[in-house]
Amino acid sequence: MTGTKQGKQKKLPFQVYIFILAGLLFLLVFSVLASITFGNADISVREVYSVVLYELFHIDRFSAFSSGAVHDVVWVIRFPRVVVALTVGIGLSVCGVVMQAVVKNPLADPYVLGISSGASLGATLAVLFGVGYVFGANSVGVMAFLGAMVTSFAVLFIAGTGGPSNAGKLILAGMAVSAVCAAFSNFAIYLENNTNANTEILFWTMGSLSNANWSKVTVTLPVMILGTLIFWSQFRNLNLMLLGDEVSITLGTDLRRVRNRYMVMASLMVGFAVYASGTIGFVGLIIPHAVRMIFGTDHKRLIPLCALVGGIFLIWADVLCRVLLKNAELPIGILVSMIGAPCFIYLMMKRSYGFGGGKS
Repeated sequence: MTGTKQGKQKKLPFQVYIFILAGLLFLLVFSVLASITFGNADISVREVYSVVLYELFHIDRFSAFSSGAVHDVVWVIRFPRVVVALTVGIGLSVCGVVMQAVVKNPLADPYVLGISSGASLGATLAVLFGVGYVFGANSVGVMAFLGAMVTSFAVLFIAGTGGPSNAGKLILAGMAVSAVCAAFSNFAIYLENNTNANTEILFWTMGSLSNANWSKVTVTLPVMILGTLIFWSQFRNLNLMLLGDEVSITLGTDLRRVRNRYMVMASLMVGFAVYASGTIGFVGLIIPHAVRMIFGTDHKRLIPLCALVGGIFLIWADVLCRVLLKNAELPIGILVSMIGAPCFIYLMMKRSYGFGGGKS
C-alpha cells in the first residue's frame, strides 16, 4: 500500500527542488546571523556584527570588540548557542526521518528506542550521586550520552533475541527499556528527595541550550554533518524500508542487518544531541512528517530538506525561549512541544495519515 502511494505521488520537478533547497540555505544563513542579535542584554546590532566580523576575519577596525562584556555575550554565549541549536535541529530531524523509515511508523521519533529515558537516568545519576564526576563540568551531559547509548544497545539486543529483529520488536523493546529507565530515575529521585537536584534534573530533561559553548560545537557539529551525509547516501535502502522486508528481499537486499546499523548510527547522533541540549521532543517527529507531506517520501530529497528545516526551526524556537520571558529563559523542550503538538494535530486533520501524504 505504501509503495503504491509512493508511486502515485507527483514528483517535484528537479529545478523547483533546487530552488527550494537554495532558498532554505539562504534562510538558514539569515537565521544564524539574525538570531545572534536577540537576547536580554542590551547590545546594538552594530556591536553584535562588529564582534562577529572581528572573530571571523580579524579586521583591525573592529579590534575594540576583541574582548570585554559585549564580546563575551556575543561570541562566548550567543553564537555557540545558535550553532548548537542548528546542530541539534539537524541531528534530531534527520534521525527522525531514519527512525520512521526503519520502524515503518510515521509516529516514531528519535527517542523511539527509549533514548530519552536512558539519557534522563544517566543525568539523574550524575546530579544525585555524582556518577561521572571525572568528566568535570560536562559530567551531566556525558552521563546522559552514555545512558542514551547503553539504552539503545540494550533495545537492539533485546529485539534481536528469539529470532531476527523487526520493526515491531524494536518498538516494543524500546517501550519496555524506557519504562525500566524511567522507574529507576523516579526511584532515585524519591530516595534522595533533594529539591535543588530535582529542579536541576527537571530543567535538564525539558531541554536547554543555556550551557552551549564552543567545545560542544566542536564535538557535535562534525558528528551531525557526517551522520547526515552518510544517511543521505543511503537513500535507496531507506526508500526500500518503506516497502517492507519481504519486498526488499525479493529485490536482493536484506534490511535486517542494515536496520541495526542505521539504529546504531542514529542513536549515536541522538546521544550527542542529548549531550549538547538535553532531551528536546517533537523536532524529530513533526519536522520529518511535515516535510514528507509537502515534498514526498523520496529520502534522496527528504533528508537534506529535513536537515535544513529542522535547523531553522530550532534556531528560532531558541530565540523565542530567550525573549518571551523577561530576565528568564523558557526551557526549549516546553516551547517546542507547545508549537509542535498543535501543528501535528493540524497536519493529521488536514491530510490523511501516512508516509506519503496520500490517503490511506
